[in-house]
Amino acid sequence: MTSIITNTAAMAALDTLRSINTSMEETQGRVSSGYRVETASDNAAYWSIATTMKSDNKALSTVQDALAFGAAKTDTAYTGLNSAIDVVSEIKAKLVAAREPGVDKLKINSELIELKNQLVSISESASFSGQNWLYNDDGTANGDVQMVGSFNRASDNTVSVGILTFDTSTSTLVDTNDAGAGLLTGDITVTVANGTGTTSATYFLVNAGSSTAATGSEITLTGATSDLEIDGMISAVESMLSSMTDAAATIGSTNMRIELQNTFVADLMDVIDKGVGRLVDADMNEESTKLKALQTQQQLGIQALTIANSNSENVLQLFR
Repeated sequence: MTSIITNTAAMAALDTLRSINTSMEETQGRVSSGYRVETASDNAAYWSIATTMKSDNKALSTVQDALAFGAAKTDTAYTGLNSAIDVVSEIKAKLVAAREPGVDKLKINSELIELKNQLVSISESASFSGQNWLYNDDGTANGDVQMVGSFNRASDNTVSVGILTFDTSTSTLVDTNDAGAGLLTGDITVTVANGTGTTSATYFLVNAGSSTAATGSEITLTGATSDLEIDGMISAVESMLSSMTDAAATIGSTNMRIELQNTFVADLMDVIDKGVGRLVDADMNEESTKLKALQTQQQLGIQALTIANSNSENVLQLFR
C-alpha cells in the first residue's frame, strides 16, 4: 500500500541513518581522544580499574622522587664516610711512622692535628637537606631515619607505604653532645702486650668539646710518648676503622637497595601504564577502518532516505 501519511520506507531509512550516525559519533570520539573507554558510561568496570591504577601510578611517581631523595642522602653519607676512612687510615700510617726510633713525634703530631681537623670538617660537611648522618650537634642523639621505599595495594584494596630504615647512630663520627655516641669522639678500650703480660688503655681520636666528654686519653703525640702508648693508639685507630668500614658497608647496602627499588618502581609504572592502555586505549587501525566504513554507510543511508522520500512524489503522477 502506498500512503502519503505514513512513509514506512522513509521511516526505516531514517532509523538506519540514526544508528549509523550514533556509531559514527562514537567512533569519531575514540579517534579524537585515543580512548576506547574514556568515561564510566563506556565501560564502568574497565574505567574504574583504569582510574584506580592511574592514581596508583601517580603515587608511585612520588615514591620515585622519595627514593631519589633517599639515594642523595645515602650517597652524601657514604662519600663523607669513605673520605673519613681515608683520613683515619692516614692517621694510622702516621702513628706507625711515630713508632720508628728517632723520629720527631712532635712534627708527626702536627700532622695528626690537621688530619683530625679534616675529619671534623668532613663530618660537618656531609649534610644533605639538613640531614647529617655523620655529625650530631644537638641534644638528640642520631637514630633511625626513615625513607619512603614503596607504595603497596593489597588484595583487599587497602594501601600502605613501605619504609626503608637506616640507623644513623652506627655512622655518627662526631657527636658534640655525647662524645660516646661518636665513632671518633667516643672511648675505645684496647689491650696491648706489655712484655710478658698485657695492659689496657682507653683512647679517643677527636676532641669535639662534647657536653659529655670522653673519659679516655686523646690520641696525640708528645716527645715523651712511649712505644707502648703508640701501640695502644694504633690498636684504637684500627678498631675505629673497623667500625667505620662496617658503617660504610651498611650505607652502601642501603644505597644499593634504594637503587634496585627505584629501578623496580620505574618498571612497575611502565607495566601499569601498559596494562591500563590495554583496557582503555583505542586501536587506531581498527577505529580508522570502522570510521571509513561508517562514512560509506552514512552516504548510502542518505541515498536510501532520498529514494524513500521520492516515492511519495510519485503519487502525483497518478493524478495527471
